[in-house]
Amino acid sequence: MKKYLVGICSYNEGEKIKRTLQRFSDYSCYDVLIIDDGSTDGSLDDLPAGAPVEVIRNDFPHGAGYGTRQVMAYGKEKGYESVIFVSGNDKDRAEDVGKFINAMEEGYDLVQGSRYLKGGKYGAMPVYRQVATRLIHPWLFSLISGMKITDSTNGFRSVRFSMMDDERLDLNQKWLDQYELEPYLFYKAIKLGYKVKEVPVSKIYPPKAQGYTKMKPFSGWWSILRPLVYLGLGIKK
Repeated sequence: MKKYLVGICSYNEGEKIKRTLQRFSDYSCYDVLIIDDGSTDGSLDDLPAGAPVEVIRNDFPHGAGYGTRQVMAYGKEKGYESVIFVSGNDKDRAEDVGKFINAMEEGYDLVQGSRYLKGGKYGAMPVYRQVATRLIHPWLFSLISGMKITDSTNGFRSVRFSMMDDERLDLNQKWLDQYELEPYLFYKAIKLGYKVKEVPVSKIYPPKAQGYTKMKPFSGWWSILRPLVYLGLGIKK
């Protein structure tokens, strides 16, 4: 039984999910779980033969938060120690996995990847996304969490499954189905006193023709800002 699970949520990622699976294939270190969130493009029809890659297929798209919750439930049920969340659109790099594993072995409960720490990389990211992910969201997140964070929107992170035993952490709230769950989990880990740290990672955007992200300009950004507003004002717990 391996300690670590790589969790990937994917929806119509085409060749990008195939490249992701090629990168994250060190099966001596981890198993891989894919949440296919209702894909219709056939991108997950052909998986590596004989590889420890499990797929949970949803009949229709439920959202990124819903998929993250499925990964957490699966990993805890199967007895893994920690999960390393990886983007299904080929933005993350497998050589960074060792940084997460080392930090988890040191006793950290949530390890956040940061493209903005020294040693991190973010490639040809659109300027407006740099402003949002390097300035606006981290500033607000740091303000309400009480911990200086440089990259609060990066989904490349690792989480210890034992956190799910904490009754103060409720991932099953319906309002967390989209992009809200990631900042919620990060914020709660800090406020509940878990050991949290950032490590430098690469987050390389694909060519524009392949699509930067499926996040919609307004509703998507409200989705990742909403937890900070709700939690900061005490509207949600």
